[in-house]
Amino acid sequence: MNLSDSLQQKLEFLIEIDKLKSVFRKTRLFDCSREENDAEHAWHLALFALTLSDYANEPVDVAKVVKMVLAHDLVEVYAGDTFLYSDKPAEDKYQEEKAAGERLFSMLPELEGREWMELWEEFEAEETAESRFAAALDRLEPVMQNYLTKGFTWKKYGITRDRVIKANKKIARGSAELWDYALDLINKAVEKGYLNN
Repeated sequence: MNLSDSLQQKLEFLIEIDKLKSVFRKTRLFDCSREENDAEHAWHLALFALTLSDYANEPVDVAKVVKMVLAHDLVEVYAGDTFLYSDKPAEDKYQEEKAAGERLFSMLPELEGREWMELWEEFEAEETAESRFAAALDRLEPVMQNYLTKGFTWKKYGITRDRVIKANKKIARGSAELWDYALDLINKAVEKGYLNN
């Protein structure tokens, strides 16, 4: 069968991004059975966006938020997942992920590849309502995971309340209500011994 160049590129891209299923994160699934992979994280964030969009601080284009959270994680096919509490400088992480995005999205036809790269860059800049909300969701899920797993990752890596607050306070920029919820979970986690004060 003769495929058009465009279709061939898209199919190769879809095969390549399957590698995201083999990139594991430090956080565990809500049931604490195992570490979550990046594909599961991206899928869950897409559903967070569809389900929680009413709680964004500003009106958002939900479809754009969904694409943005997917673009944000797709680059980890090549860059890997950087642990939120890592000591890696933010600029290093940004440059690694940007190079990974340019490599990955160049597999697509030019206009589509550029659109994905622009979505990744918009997420990183956090200057639009959609990007602030997408970033909030990206931080909310691990807070929930840690609370529901009785602080599994926080305990394993010796993370303290002040580090959790510092790393996650940007949730408020995308959703004040979701930040209130996250802060409540963090405080309850300290009370229950899931997180060191």
